[in-house]
This record gives sequence, structure tokens and C-alpha cells, in this order.
Amino acid sequence: MLRYFAYGSNMLLPRICARVESVRPIGPATLTGHRLLFHKVGQDGSAKCDAFYTGSGNDCIYGVLYEIPCSEKPLLDRAEGLGKGYDTKQVKVILKNGIVHDAYLYIATLIDESLKPFSWYKELVLHGALSNNLPKSYVSERIEKVEAMDDPDKTRSMKNLRLLSEFHQFPQALKLHS
Repeated sequence: MLRYFAYGSNMLLPRICARVESVRPIGPATLTGHRLLFHKVGQDGSAKCDAFYTGSGNDCIYGVLYEIPCSEKPLLDRAEGLGKGYDTKQVKVILKNGIVHDAYLYIATLIDESLKPFSWYKELVLHGALSNNLPKSYVSERIEKVEAMDDPDKTRSMKNLRLLSEFHQFPQALKLHS
């Protein structure tokens, strides 16, 4: 089993389950020395999340630690575009109870500060953060304030927004961290 730290749209349980069938949430976690930015060049031409390394103890990213089978990592690599704008990095994350875990995450290798995320992507990130009870100030400052744009591909937009309706089929995501 591998530990994976999600800080973007994969925080939303239906999103990650659609990509990695056997995923198991461990819980909310914190990564220090990094800052959440929406500047990774997505394969669809919009901005996606990045765990941007700052090295500053004042910066942190809140996200969700998952366990995934080693055999299913290639599925997530493909969905994330490993080698096509993302690379992986080994990090240490801290759970709410103070336990430190080694995990991997995806970091951006293609960055464009001028890009904006599509509205549906921002909604997936936002709902993932809210469903995992991430700090309200973090959600407000790092996610809600991000300017988004409409996706010109309405089919893609609707397909991704359907994940939000599926969210209600995953009540364990809410109970896990209560």
C-alpha cells in the first residue's frame, strides 16, 4: 500500500474513487513548507492545483491522506498526467493527531500564472476541502478567493459536476473526520 496526499480535486471522495477503486481515506493532513496555488497547466488548458514548495515554515497545505494499492498507482498517475505537467514527490505530512506519515504527492512541472481554473474544478476542490473539515480560514483564503472561469466544453463541465451529486452517496467521508 502507498500513502498519497491529495490537496486538489482528489480530496473529494467520489473523484478519487472514480480514479482509484480501492482507495482508503486515512484523514485530513497538513504539509508544511508548501503553498496551494492554482497555476499548473492542465491538459484541458485550464489551471489545476499545485503544492508549490516555498520552504517556509509559515506556509502549509491542508489536504487528505489516502492509502492506495501499489497496483492501482498507475491508474492515478494516468489520471493526473504524470510526466505531462505533474511529477511525484515524497513528503512528510502530519495528521490531526500529530502522527507523521511519509506520502507522495503530485507537483506541477508546467506552470502558467496567467491561467484560471474552470469553475467545475474549483467546485470539486472546494467541496473536497469542506467535506474533510479543513480549516475555514484556509478554505476561504486559498480556495474560495480563487477566480475561476466557465469551461467552454459543457459536456466536460457537466460530467465533472456530476461528481458533486455523487458526493451524497459517500457519507463516510463526513463521518470519518467527525
